[in-house]
Amino acid sequence: MRKKTYLKLVEYQTEQSEKHLMEVRSIHKEMRGYKHDFHHHLQTLKGQLEAGEIDRALAYIEQLDRQLMNMDTLLKTGNVSLDAILSAKISQAKAENIAVTVKANVPDSLTVSDVELSIIIGNLLDNAIEACRIAKGDRFIRIYMAMKGNMLYFSMLNTSGEKKKKKGSLFSSHKDGVHGFGLRRAEAILHEHGGWVKYNSEDGAFTSEFLVPAVE
Repeated sequence: MRKKTYLKLVEYQTEQSEKHLMEVRSIHKEMRGYKHDFHHHLQTLKGQLEAGEIDRALAYIEQLDRQLMNMDTLLKTGNVSLDAILSAKISQAKAENIAVTVKANVPDSLTVSDVELSIIIGNLLDNAIEACRIAKGDRFIRIYMAMKGNMLYFSMLNTSGEKKKKKGSLFSSHKDGVHGFGLRRAEAILHEHGGWVKYNSEDGAFTSEFLVPAVE
């Protein structure tokens, strides 16, 4: 890849990640605001019920229920930025009828920046969602994240259309596109921080893992 093209793709990827973080932080702020307003909703309902306005209280509850249905619950991993990144991607996956399970416990302060974390996690999940999209049968994504000493460990298992065995560095069916480049950027960031990444694809399932120093 020519240096000029490489730099443009790096700039694009960074801009997209920053935009994504702004969007999901906005969602996070909205959710916190709704939690803050919950007390006021209870007071309103209490007043309506005490006044005997049952129908009005029921209509109020139905309105609140509709609002809640339109808002996905954010994960609570311990890291606000990671909560936002995962929540946005998981919402996208569920919209495509992909079953997602997550078990994660990560400190809020990491040496990997929010933008870098967004690039790494975002691209890995994009790859998983794409693989599930073209797969037949049950489609799922299972994520596990935790600290191992000062190292951040990530493991993801997802449905894949690939039947043959593959091992090595992360790959994509769109190696020459922006998506494939995003995966290479994720690898590069992990290597820059002294980490490693690997995958295994076998019998319709794809596993990706990384381990990277994340706390001082």
